[in-house]
Amino acid sequence: MTWLHVERSDSPLILAFPHGGTDIPPALLPDFRSRWWAIRDADWHIRALYDGLADATMIWTDVSRSVIDCNRDPSGASLYPGQATTGLCPTETFDGEPLYHDGATPDVAARRETWFAPYHAAIKAEIARLRALHPRVVLYDCHSIRSRIPRLFDGELPELNIGTDNGKTCDPALSDAVVAQCASRSHVLNGRFRGGWTTRHYGQPETGVHAIQMEIAMRAYLTEPTGEPDESNWPPVWDPDYAAPLRADLASVLAAALSFAKDQA
Repeated sequence: MTWLHVERSDSPLILAFPHGGTDIPPALLPDFRSRWWAIRDADWHIRALYDGLADATMIWTDVSRSVIDCNRDPSGASLYPGQATTGLCPTETFDGEPLYHDGATPDVAARRETWFAPYHAAIKAEIARLRALHPRVVLYDCHSIRSRIPRLFDGELPELNIGTDNGKTCDPALSDAVVAQCASRSHVLNGRFRGGWTTRHYGQPETGVHAIQMEIAMRAYLTEPTGEPDESNWPPVWDPDYAAPLRADLASVLAAALSFAKDQA
């Protein structure tokens, strides 16, 4: 599968990237209003942000989240009942703009089988492989989002948004260790983003699998434009120097996660 990637390590840490892709299969592209609208809400430069920061297995998809969102409940149930969000096969952008031409609708079942199922089969297989080597495994789900999206949240999002579904998906020692490494930046634990389907589905501390999501406001590592982005200024360019301070902080976060995973006391 050319769109699905797994880079293996034997350390007890997995980094998953469900939203970094921008590929749209040519057969699906005519249904979208524009390719730019269909990729605008990607987690831009997210793998570059984490590249080389920790000894970890990395799992990612090249497919755009507008085709299939691999971090949503496959049944279609909302992760945040009563709040605005996007679905398994989104039909609108984060700002509520329609993604599809009138009359065009996604074949949810086909997309779920083609992309969602293989992505999660890969995660499940890597968890099983690493649990055979380690009593504890940490699944760290990597995300980023624009700092201001009025439809989804009020005001400006904290830079670092840690999600454990209100403590259900990991031992408190892991979330405490991660939060401690975020102290120099605006941050919140289980705020607007408590963890998506990946974190909630795989996080089973009683079985030795601890899951945590990190949602990063993009201003922490990219130069975001003022106001709503357009095709002239979005996505921001990747600037390693601008991102370097956050990369240093994230290296400490991942080191804390690895330390927790390796601690058998």
